[in-house]
Amino acid sequence: MQILGRIIGLGTIAAAAFALTACGSGDDDNSASATTTASAKTASSVVAAPQSKGRECTADDVKVDGGFGANPKITVPDDCDPPKQLIVKDLVEGSGPGAAAGQQLTMNYSLITWSDKKKLDSSFDRGKPFQLTLGAGQVIPGWDQGLVGVQQGARRLLIIPPDLGYGAGGNGIKPNETLVFVTDAVTVPKS
Repeated sequence: MQILGRIIGLGTIAAAAFALTACGSGDDDNSASATTTASAKTASSVVAAPQSKGRECTADDVKVDGGFGANPKITVPDDCDPPKQLIVKDLVEGSGPGAAAGQQLTMNYSLITWSDKKKLDSSFDRGKPFQLTLGAGQVIPGWDQGLVGVQQGARRLLIIPPDLGYGAGGNGIKPNETLVFVTDAVTVPKS
């Protein structure tokens, strides 16, 4: 769950397309024009956004079966757009003090990617919870922000937009992917 460096941004792609068009010969206007058109088509196909479904999804649109400690079954909807903001919802309430930055947490989790609705990772499947120090940058920002206040015994849904996840992609995750996590707070310190 380490944060990966950002890969090529859209600005870099646009700059590369411009540079390619500048490489054409000035003697043949048709050749430069064809290069410009091909580069523009390539750049536009790279940045094309998916068709909007007309509304942004909420936590209530994502279906989660199973209680705390059980491997969850997560169903991502087809009829709405992924949220652009971090979504946090406790599905099962915990007890005790809420987690704060600097505390070591032990979490179980399952990860589904929004675009293809497939399970990408699960500590439940491995049978081994994951430990982290909250707020220390050991995990993606969506976890560091979304787990603040979680109580021991809570099952929490996190829907993480790309800018708080893996952004440009990496670690088996596509660029600009929205991530859906179901997390169980196995241990949260008392102090």
